[in-house]
Amino acid sequence: KAPFDMYNRDKRAGVKLYVKRVFIMDDAQALMPAYLRFVKGVIDSADLPLNVSRELLQESRDVKTIREGATKRVLSMLEDLAENQKDKYAAFWKEFGAVMKEGVGEDHANAERLAKLLRFSSTQADDGVSFADYVSRMKEGQETIYYVTADTLTAAKSSPQLEVFRKKGIEVLLLADRVD
Repeated sequence: KAPFDMYNRDKRAGVKLYVKRVFIMDDAQALMPAYLRFVKGVIDSADLPLNVSRELLQESRDVKTIREGATKRVLSMLEDLAENQKDKYAAFWKEFGAVMKEGVGEDHANAERLAKLLRFSSTQADDGVSFADYVSRMKEGQETIYYVTADTLTAAKSSPQLEVFRKKGIEVLLLADRVD
């Protein structure tokens, strides 16, 4: 099986749509946002007509409700994984983290939930630093989240701008993904 190409926004893992247990289509893109393109599954709805078309999928209020519900369900599962199985979430993040970061800019309704799921490298940890972790380790009186962007993690770690922060003992997030 070929590895998942996270940068190809057109490639979807595929959510299959069934209506009343009758197969309608593979890769029903209207049912899952682009940043969750790695999700595989089946959605069976009794609310849609059997002769559903791609145009109807884009315009239907029922499809919008199904999409919102499916998105919330996936995010709830990821929140549970991040909270209760940190090692499994770290493995998930390593594979799909860059794709998940797209969601903050695309899905404004779930931006806060997504922000809690984001993980970054920092000057104190190579990966797995959430905003909550960063804020809990902030120096007394520090009110700003500091970050450095670079093309690679190595370049970010060796940035000359970090010297001032290292001397003061301030943690800095290292942003090296294209989506950052």
